[in-house]
Amino acid sequence: MELPVLINTIRLALESDSLYELREQFEDIHPADLAAAFSEFEPQSVWELLSTLPRAEQAEVFGYLPPETQVTLAISISRRKLSPIIRQMSSDERADLFNRLTEEQQETLLPALAQAEREDLRLLSSYEEGTAGAVMTSDYASLAPDLTVREALEVLRKEAPDKETIYQSYVVDKERRLIGVISLKELILAPVGMQIHELMTYEPIFGQVDMPQEEVSVLISKYDLLALPIVNQDMQLVGIVTYDDAMDVAAEEATEDFHKTATIGKLDSSVKDAAINLLYRKRVGWLVLLVFGNLFSGAGIAYYEDTIASYLVLLFFLPLLIASSGNAGAQAGTLMVRALATGDVALKDWGRMLGREVVISTLLGVTMALAVASIGWWRGGYDIALVVAATMTLVVIAGSLIGMSLPFLLSRFNMDPATASGPLITSIADVAGVMIYFSIATWYLGL
Repeated sequence: MELPVLINTIRLALESDSLYELREQFEDIHPADLAAAFSEFEPQSVWELLSTLPRAEQAEVFGYLPPETQVTLAISISRRKLSPIIRQMSSDERADLFNRLTEEQQETLLPALAQAEREDLRLLSSYEEGTAGAVMTSDYASLAPDLTVREALEVLRKEAPDKETIYQSYVVDKERRLIGVISLKELILAPVGMQIHELMTYEPIFGQVDMPQEEVSVLISKYDLLALPIVNQDMQLVGIVTYDDAMDVAAEEATEDFHKTATIGKLDSSVKDAAINLLYRKRVGWLVLLVFGNLFSGAGIAYYEDTIASYLVLLFFLPLLIASSGNAGAQAGTLMVRALATGDVALKDWGRMLGREVVISTLLGVTMALAVASIGWWRGGYDIALVVAATMTLVVIAGSLIGMSLPFLLSRFNMDPATASGPLITSIADVAGVMIYFSIATWYLGL
């Protein structure tokens, strides 16, 4: 069922007080699609909709709801109704919800959980946001190295309902130190009498709890893993980050970088649901700062008033030239920001990349200069054509070098290079373009 049709069906059922007639239809719909439809309604209606589902599916759909909706439901319904859902949620989703609640709300929630769940929740929620520990789950399958294949399969059969995945099992010693990994496929195909240590892969790829979450997604992608085991400083296995969680991290990081390229910064909610004052606060700072930065462009124009007064035709080409400088800078900056984010280039590569960018930007600038020279000839004759062509070449080179170098500079000072893109690079390149243009014009035209 398509989402608009599902939403309309639910709306009609709410109006006619016939929700329970939808139960059979809900059975054939993926929990993510149900959550997308439910989130279009008020919290009280969302709870009524959740109540029509079986207990296990309630938790699954709840986990797909937007964070703001989860928090609203968690604080608006009774603990008796909420606790069964919380207990059924995966440990990482439960920890995410817990971290979004106030301390008072957290204390209200904790008594609804068993002691073991409480301790696990406190542990998972204690890790710093943005680290592997903050996105991992403790619902992993572990095996002892001296188990036989038959015994291991029996263990997995019993644990499967409570685990995030059993396609990979992690082999730990008596101190729970990670010593190996074995796949379900290997267990199924192996002789039932063989022991785990004879089959497992030693020295598996793993992450540390304090590792940045984006590095976790890089490892999972690089080694094509279904899940990455996470260990503490003592090499004890404390959780795993699954492939789907890594995809969520990658999407979150990409979104954050896109926002930073527009000098907005991280949003804690979707653009659709974000409050007006939040969007205002996120956008106003850099815009006001760049207003004062762009005053330098005005100052440059004012400084060359005599040149402009003598050759008013120069103003015709000003928007074209400074826009070309900004566009070239934004292109180069975007390429470098992404390359630094993915590890394709590092700080030590700046010199090499600078040399390449000089060659590339010169070729681009000359090509664009040839394209605009004829317009300069038509508007102002040979001298104006030469000034415009020379300026175009130089502003494209300058803009490209600014755009390429600024991300490296920010990285050098441990700042996020994504901040260098968009408006910031464009503003700096605009100022450079104005100064280059009128300097060349003043010199060449003898003013």
